[in-house]
Amino acid sequence: MRFFNLFIKKHLHLNRIKNKIYIFCSIRKKFYSFTQEEVTRQYIIFLLKQVKNYKNSNIWIEFPLQINRLNKRIDILVQLNERPHILIECKAPKIPITQKVFDQISIYNSVVQAPFLMISNGIKNFIFQVDKYEKKFSFLKHIP
Repeated sequence: MRFFNLFIKKHLHLNRIKNKIYIFCSIRKKFYSFTQEEVTRQYIIFLLKQVKNYKNSNIWIEFPLQINRLNKRIDILVQLNERPHILIECKAPKIPITQKVFDQISIYNSVVQAPFLMISNGIKNFIFQVDKYEKKFSFLKHIP
């Protein structure tokens, strides 16, 4: 958690309005309520932009998706050459990454068909490549 607090202080643009804190999203160019999940989302955006050099135009936030007539939202979708590249699910740091979260992103990816998936709670990151022909996952150490 200490790292998370340092990241917040050093890299996030915060604003306080009437005793409520908001966090600025550099992709959506707007302030959003300060939640732990939003901090995780901004941390992943920071990594995508600053470490992996993805452009703002390639990063889609809260992308709408319909599954079995239910409206869902993908936390982050990275596009490459106008195709889905990395599907990312963000959770708050206190939320454990369980099989249910892996199932959730797998269901989303059955529609999106991204070759890479990532799950993060800001503390633990799981990145894997999907082999849709063999129907298996290979875990990776770094964001592609």
